[in-house]
Amino acid sequence: MSRTTLSQSAPPPQVHDEEARLRELGYQPVLARRMGGFGNFAISFSVISILSGCMTLYGFGLGTGGPAVMMWGWAGVGLFVLCVGMALAEVTSAYPTSGALYYMADRLGGRRWGWYTGWLNLLGLLGAIAGIDYGAALFTGAILDLQFGFQATPQSTFLIFLAILLVHALLNLFNVRLVSLLNSISVWWHLAGVALIVGVLVVAPDSHRTPSEVFGHFVNDTGWDNPLYVAAIGLLLAQYTFSGYDASAHLSEETSNASVSAARGIVRAIWASWAAGFVLLAGLTFAIQDYDKTAAADVPPAQIMIDAVGTSGATALLLVVVVAQLFCGNAEVAAASRMVFAFSRDKALPGSALWRKVSPRTQAPVPAVWLSVGLAALIAAPSLYSATAYGAVTAINVIGITPAYAIPIFLRLRAGDRFTPGPWNLGKWSKPVGWIAVIWVGFVTVLFCLPQSAPVTADSMNYASIALAVVLILATAWWFAARRTYSTPSAYGSEREQAEISEGIV
Repeated sequence: MSRTTLSQSAPPPQVHDEEARLRELGYQPVLARRMGGFGNFAISFSVISILSGCMTLYGFGLGTGGPAVMMWGWAGVGLFVLCVGMALAEVTSAYPTSGALYYMADRLGGRRWGWYTGWLNLLGLLGAIAGIDYGAALFTGAILDLQFGFQATPQSTFLIFLAILLVHALLNLFNVRLVSLLNSISVWWHLAGVALIVGVLVVAPDSHRTPSEVFGHFVNDTGWDNPLYVAAIGLLLAQYTFSGYDASAHLSEETSNASVSAARGIVRAIWASWAAGFVLLAGLTFAIQDYDKTAAADVPPAQIMIDAVGTSGATALLLVVVVAQLFCGNAEVAAASRMVFAFSRDKALPGSALWRKVSPRTQAPVPAVWLSVGLAALIAAPSLYSATAYGAVTAINVIGITPAYAIPIFLRLRAGDRFTPGPWNLGKWSKPVGWIAVIWVGFVTVLFCLPQSAPVTADSMNYASIALAVVLILATAWWFAARRTYSTPSAYGSEREQAEISEGIV
């Protein structure tokens, strides 16, 4: 069946019957629509997780530009990411499906656009699970060290990481209401956690850094001579943290009034994280007592807390961080599993018939959950052998998921007036905001394929670019095997196919 590169479906109805809208887009509802607007915002806010991204990469920032790049980089990157989020929210409002980015690209640009967007999105989501949960494992090791003298090794950290992945898989096997509840708790935990940590670091330390040190001190421990290059690489801290907000789109089929709520969830999650993250970074940096000692620590934020409130106080504050990171990882598993489910529903993955199954009891995509955490474990496996692997995992997340954000935005711009906006849209600001978003994504995609430290050796190599190339090669090879079966939903909705999708495993 032929179709144009733009959606042939009718414009979104004035009264937003989301189940009817989903059928217009070609899918029969099989997931439980039990998430409200706050829950949808909460999942993206939880995935962005300033207590995960800012804390786990804080040490990276101390040596890659230092406080000046961390603070001003956060402010600047946040502004550009807000443009990306607003432009993506506009397209999400028009196409509120679990497939999200790849479905948008497919409808606006054709099957190949959707195909490659889907594989990039999947790489980014899986890299995010690996990065978030491995970061939680690092902080858990730091707590065990403070309390019991436990000396973490790459092997023990990886075992903690696998245990965290298992917990997140089990939590995501339940009804989406549990996921929504945990994400709602996560919002308040993050905000209260930031307030507590910053409050303690304002009151407790014997001295504080001056504003000129916090906002003007530049540090280069990368081995590169060019300060502009170092500052650009240092933007990874902010750009990595500001990712994953497509979670709101991936949960569209489980959200009430998704055409509006999912779009709002994306934008609100970004600006709330932008403000709270700036406060957190400032609080940590003002409280540094010994810069060199902090930068050399295994977990620099832990050293800042120890210097401020001692071992016991630092343990309590780190526990707040770890719980936030666990909330974050759980939300990311939810988003990634919905992407796996949707991509399999359109027969894009090897073994799609299995990965698209939904439990009849919980209406959760059970096999997709297990595949998501299993692949995340494989992505993080190089951390067993390389001290720089964690930075590579975070870069995989950025260069996988960030281009996937830009593709539907670019295709929407290319479509011009032929694009039918949803109920949430930017109006006259659509084109300028969209082009800023596309240009920014192009810049950071190239930037984070570059080596982060010199000299470049087998250990310090940025393997993110290799991972990106491997995924694109595999996606191209698989295209020739799956192109006859892969299709977004013009052919979906028959009783037989819907019965196949609805077959669940408990």
